[in-house]
Amino acid sequence: MGFKVLRMSISWSRIFPNGDEEEPNEEGLQFYEDVFKECHKYGIEPLVTMTHYDIPLHLVKEYQGWENRVTIEFFKKYVRTILMRYKDLVKYWLTFNEINCITALPYFAAGVVVRSEEEKLQQIYTAAHHEMIASAWATKIAHEINSKNKIGCMLAGGITYPYTCAPQDIWQAYETDRNNYFFA
Repeated sequence: MGFKVLRMSISWSRIFPNGDEEEPNEEGLQFYEDVFKECHKYGIEPLVTMTHYDIPLHLVKEYQGWENRVTIEFFKKYVRTILMRYKDLVKYWLTFNEINCITALPYFAAGVVVRSEEEKLQQIYTAAHHEMIASAWATKIAHEINSKNKIGCMLAGGITYPYTCAPQDIWQAYETDRNNYFFA
């Protein structure tokens, strides 16, 4: 088919099943190494997402997912592990898939269990803050390991259309889009 790039993701849980282990799962690391080598064998460059809505469930149950700042440290360990292991096999990285989806899908995107409607926004934006810090750390670590790494994160694109031409509907559409662009 002539593919030159394959976008794929690494499952954090495959490398650190609980997310807070001392040592990574060698079988998981070897699995991805084999995939990347097979890609290169056919002239295909991997474009790898570090986390694609797949925070280890243990981190959600034990630490409240991305709502807890300690998750940044677990992520940094995971990131350093995969970047060191695959430094000669992968040069294109995405830290988070559709990082802005946390506002619409807090559990799915960040392991945030909403406690109440009153706390929901605080929980979501706390988790988003922690994900953005983690993304910045991942970028720093990636460049320390290999200065030629290309790294960023992915946003879910879209536009909100007003329900009617009424000014309040138009304003609501603008406000919704502005909240999405916050992550850019």
